[in-house]
Amino acid sequence: MTFPSVALVVVYVGGLVILGFGMAKIVYVPMALYFDWLYRSICARHRYSVLSDRPLVSVIVPGYNEAVVITGCVESILASRYLRLEVILVDDGSTDETASIMEGLAQQYDRVRFLSQANAGKGAALNCGIAAALGDILMFVDADGVFAPDTLIHMLEGFDDPKVGAVCGDDRPVNLDRLQTMMLAILSHVGTGLVRRALSLMNCLPIVSGNIGAFRSDLVRELGGFHEDTLGEDLELTWRVYKAGYRVRFQPKALVYAESPSTMGGLWRQRVRWSRGLLQTLRLHSGMLGSRRYGMFGAFLVFNAITMVLIPILQLVVLALLPFLYAAGMGPVPAEVLAILGWLGVFVSLALIVFSVGLNRSWRDLRFLWTLPLWPFYSVFVGLALASAIVKEIRGSPARWNKLQRTGIKSVTATHSVTSTDVSQRQEAHA
Repeated sequence: MTFPSVALVVVYVGGLVILGFGMAKIVYVPMALYFDWLYRSICARHRYSVLSDRPLVSVIVPGYNEAVVITGCVESILASRYLRLEVILVDDGSTDETASIMEGLAQQYDRVRFLSQANAGKGAALNCGIAAALGDILMFVDADGVFAPDTLIHMLEGFDDPKVGAVCGDDRPVNLDRLQTMMLAILSHVGTGLVRRALSLMNCLPIVSGNIGAFRSDLVRELGGFHEDTLGEDLELTWRVYKAGYRVRFQPKALVYAESPSTMGGLWRQRVRWSRGLLQTLRLHSGMLGSRRYGMFGAFLVFNAITMVLIPILQLVVLALLPFLYAAGMGPVPAEVLAILGWLGVFVSLALIVFSVGLNRSWRDLRFLWTLPLWPFYSVFVGLALASAIVKEIRGSPARWNKLQRTGIKSVTATHSVTSTDVSQRQEAHA
């Protein structure tokens, strides 16, 4: 076969695979709706959760050069309506004023403690905090996170069964001052409003976000804490939670606002880091993929590996071959059909975005829909970041934290209305 013929076969097969797995994700829509119905059908105060036991919560905040944002993060945590908490600040060998600011916060507030270590990475900083924590529930938060007043309450409500080992909240962008962050803000609703709801319903939520995650303290210690030699420490620990026989919940009302990458370089480094974390976790826990021992989660991991690793690379290959094929007069799809598919893709994307924004009750973010023309370029960008991550993993490149350069910009305010549950909990905490 000639090269054009081979390329044509690759494009046809690759296109069908991409389309098939893309269409399979449509099942997330009814599942997210059902999750929302279940979540809202029974009032939280009538459900059992560890909240009724009023456990001590240890909020662990690791930091490396976070002087711009750390004060706002700590003050938002301390403003929580849930009062039985301690905040453990861990400086990971910062070269700016982070350590002195953390120490000052510990001196100013009784519920804040400060720890310091030589630079050893995020996983090591988290483990340092775990070793010092006294709480029954451990909550891990990035230093730029800004809590809503009821975030902790909703997180605790997620532990509504003894087999729930971890709870993931909803992290949203706080710095909506640039085109890039505006685009990320509206795209994030699909991942939170839609996907996390559906996967939580299936008991297949694969990651507890490192920016808004809570775990049972005894489970974390039993599992040995975070792996310090992996980039996706939050992803890897979540898989071990499933491996230990526990489940993971999503709590859509548990909000934290954090900075999205505001530069192309920052976004690139973040996506490469996330991709490398996924690849490392897949390698460490390859035995979980498709294993009946882990039920639906084991089967989902196969689907997840295909959609998160194979499909983006396949998209890049197809996009690279298409110009060559059309130049050779062997375009696989007539221009008229391409136009129809393009408009269909736009319509489906808009429908999913509006649906996801509606689930999150964040209608104001629809003002960013004008970023739609950038979405295909972002998809290619993510594929290229994955390709770079694969090359780095093959080469064994050093694994670094590669944290974002913080701006301290806050375009939204993390406030929520007081619910009856909040009021009763606050009264109990004062009692």
